Amino acid sequence: MKLYDYAGAPNPRRVKIFAAEKGIDLELVHCDITKREHKVSGFLKKNPSGKIPVLELDDGRCIPESVAICRYLEAVEPEPNLFGRDAYELGHIEARNRQMEFEYWREISISWINGPIVGAMGLFESIPEAKAQSDERTHQYYNRLDKEFENSEFVAGDRFTIADITLLTGVDFAASLVGLKPDEGLNNLARWHEQVSSRPSCQSASATPSPQT
Repeated sequence: MKLYDYAGAPNPRRVKIFAAEKGIDLELVHCDITKREHKVSGFLKKNPSGKIPVLELDDGRCIPESVAICRYLEAVEPEPNLFGRDAYELGHIEARNRQMEFEYWREISISWINGPIVGAMGLFESIPEAKAQSDERTHQYYNRLDKEFENSEFVAGDRFTIADITLLTGVDFAASLVGLKPDEGLNNLARWHEQVSSRPSCQSASATPSPQT
């Protein structure tokens, strides 16, 4: 299987961490988003949305969207389980993962789009007020997470799941490229981040900063 990737981009990194947890080897295909290779006609046949990552199966069929790809990989290799073992876990982990995406990733995405790196690319008109608001909401969310980690080892309970991968890749991207590192003194959040970052799967999928659009 081939994964269309750009080193350091957070969404492909989610898939790479997930695959590493499963022991699944993926052939990485470099898609240079700085050259807009994800917008050319050949790539749009693989994903009409023009985004990475895309998983290309051996028969040529393609699956876009990081969580959708991870669901496919979970079906191919069920263990270790990362989406839920029973009805409650399936719902709970899904809810926590969606919270990370809609309440946290959304804010750092707004700050990214309206920040200096994207602004220098000339792709969008930056709105400083929008960035200021999303910056503030991001730090509020960090405070919320720190309180949640007082009573929870991982994002969705007592074990590592897709929700931890979603949060980790977001935090690393926000800290390295968006200027939204969690404040000092959020010790519970820092403990979680150190613990999860030390996993071999997370270390193998580099968080090296790189531009993303």
